[in-house]
Amino acid sequence: MKTLRTPKGQRTRAVIYVRISQDRTGAHLGVDRQREDCEALAEFRGWEVVEVYIDNDLSAYSGKPRKDYRRMLADLELGTATVVIAWHTDRLHRSPTELEEYIDLSQRRGVDTHTCQAGELDLSTSSGRMTARIHGAVARHESEHKAERVARARLQKAKAGKFGGGLRPFGWGVPTGETRKKTVKGTNEEIDVPVLDMNKAVPEEAAALEAGTDQILAGGSIRGWVRWLADKGLTSSTGKPMDHQAARDLLMRPRNAGIAVYQGEEIGAGLWEPVVDEGRFRAVVAILTNPSRVSTPGPTPKWFGSLIYQCGHQGCTKTVKCTRTGGGNQPSYRCPDQHGGGRNAEKVDTYIEDLLIERLSRDDAGDLLQPAADGVNVAALQLESEQIRRRMTDLAAMFGAGTIDIAQFTEGTDTARAQLDGVTQQLARAAVKDPLVGLVGVPDVRKAWKALDLDRRRTVLRALLQVTLRPPRPGRMPDGGYFDYEAIETEWKR
Repeated sequence: MKTLRTPKGQRTRAVIYVRISQDRTGAHLGVDRQREDCEALAEFRGWEVVEVYIDNDLSAYSGKPRKDYRRMLADLELGTATVVIAWHTDRLHRSPTELEEYIDLSQRRGVDTHTCQAGELDLSTSSGRMTARIHGAVARHESEHKAERVARARLQKAKAGKFGGGLRPFGWGVPTGETRKKTVKGTNEEIDVPVLDMNKAVPEEAAALEAGTDQILAGGSIRGWVRWLADKGLTSSTGKPMDHQAARDLLMRPRNAGIAVYQGEEIGAGLWEPVVDEGRFRAVVAILTNPSRVSTPGPTPKWFGSLIYQCGHQGCTKTVKCTRTGGGNQPSYRCPDQHGGGRNAEKVDTYIEDLLIERLSRDDAGDLLQPAADGVNVAALQLESEQIRRRMTDLAAMFGAGTIDIAQFTEGTDTARAQLDGVTQQLARAAVKDPLVGLVGVPDVRKAWKALDLDRRRTVLRALLQVTLRPPRPGRMPDGGYFDYEAIETEWKR
């Protein structure tokens, strides 16, 4: 080792490195204790501490970059100090690659390493380097063994249907009346927080999940449910407004149907109260993951017929949009290719909505409903779904034990997934609701219509009526007005 001697009359320059891999409270107590011990060692040896590097709540085993550790290496390369003090060798490294890099730097720059718990680490000799590598291997083993224990405990919890910990899942967590102590991160203030029963559903949140499920099954959109949540004043379990991705993820959680998951795989029934039945849950997943599902690009449509009404110009296949272009004060439906000018959007929408409400108010409105899926045994399909998933789990276990090879595992898994897709599609067909449900047979169809959000109304329009806006006639119409209602061409789909 190149020994960089400290000039006569000057104290040896040292740096301290402290790290704790997990600081749940944010109180820094672990790194503070390490720092105190390291400073005491420096004072005993008569060394001058020129810098302290701290990586708090960061594991050396995880492989994530340690900002202060990398800064320390850069400073040592520049000759900032000739001694590194750590509480223990495992605070410095738990990766053989990191250790070898550190040994190389220490040899080149003449850096000594001292620890409070394991003494001096002499990296200038082969025996010292061997000792360091043994310490590193032991620390690595301890980390891996701990990770295995934690993973096993989590799997055991998941198989038992218990809550695995972490943030409160939206929909569950009813206060038990008991409290526990919690230290506030940043202030170190100790407060009492309620103990929650994660197996019991929170009524208003459970109702929201069920409402979102039913909206999707009836042809609604995620955006519509997000607006519904905002109108109800409901936020995520962390208090943040629900965005599109978070809302979609919520509706696709197996937990909603009481299904336990471990590392992304369903492993059985949970102990918590389900908020929707499995059939409806599978149907929602099938709808939201369907590659052919059409989502409108760009801003959310604000007008009833935007991107639904067809342009009636001969040879044009495009749908119209609502704009205020052309100098008009009224919103107008126009073809993107400017065929035939614009049509007053409010008058067109009122006419079409009145037409739909009148048809749905007739005594024979029930004839418009699509027949329910025949011959679908939901209970049998759910049982078959569970059996297929169990078979996939068994295949993984057999492959892990070496009973089957990769080709057999892949073939068996692909077959099982294909069968599962078929079962899921049948469950979806049985659970999907006709968008007209809730409008047919009600005492006041107009009132029920007005209670629907725009997405739901647009879904009914798509299901019932084909609307084409033909070029209007010029001049005054027979009714004395200038709006040509006869240029609105309609065709019932049912």
